[in-house]
Amino acid sequence: MDRTGEGPDDRAAGVAEDAQRGDEQRGEGGQSPAPAKGRRRIPVLVAVAALALVLDLVSKLVVVAELENHAPIEVLGSWLQLNVIRNPGAAFGVGEALTIVLTVIAATVVVVIARIARKLYSTPWAIALGLLLGGACGNLTDRIFRAPGVFQGAVVDFIAPRHFAVFNLADSAIVCGGILIVLLSFRGLDPDGTVHRD
Repeated sequence: MDRTGEGPDDRAAGVAEDAQRGDEQRGEGGQSPAPAKGRRRIPVLVAVAALALVLDLVSKLVVVAELENHAPIEVLGSWLQLNVIRNPGAAFGVGEALTIVLTVIAATVVVVIARIARKLYSTPWAIALGLLLGGACGNLTDRIFRAPGVFQGAVVDFIAPRHFAVFNLADSAIVCGGILIVLLSFRGLDPDGTVHRD
């Protein structure tokens, strides 16, 4: 026995334990483990969604109270006006006969984003999904609580560019989120933060 009080058997056992820990760290096939992805970006998603939702709801409350049943207000002459309409269809007035179907689609989008959030480690993806979530919730709120009835409510639209459909901030958030998702996909960035090259 040497000065450390360890015999040959103790030293051999220690070497075996170190080798086992090294194998576990390298993983199967001798490969190094994947680098840590950091924290999930759920707070970013929630913050962006909440901001988009609040801005949409407040803007609708204001324009309904102040502008509905009034003449359009010119913001940039005839090129951009504020004109309140009730839209039973989808974004930009599409699908007016499918109100209930559109409500189900919006609710499905919310559920899908909630599931994706469990593996969300990318900040750009969190922003994109937050915009989609906030916009979907904004219009879904109208579907549920506005006339003519639950799940059949007409969405309040009020941004009226010349030669274009009337829309709202929720529509804008959805479009911006969708464009950002397309750009991230082209760059090969996945919601979990990994980058792939096809």
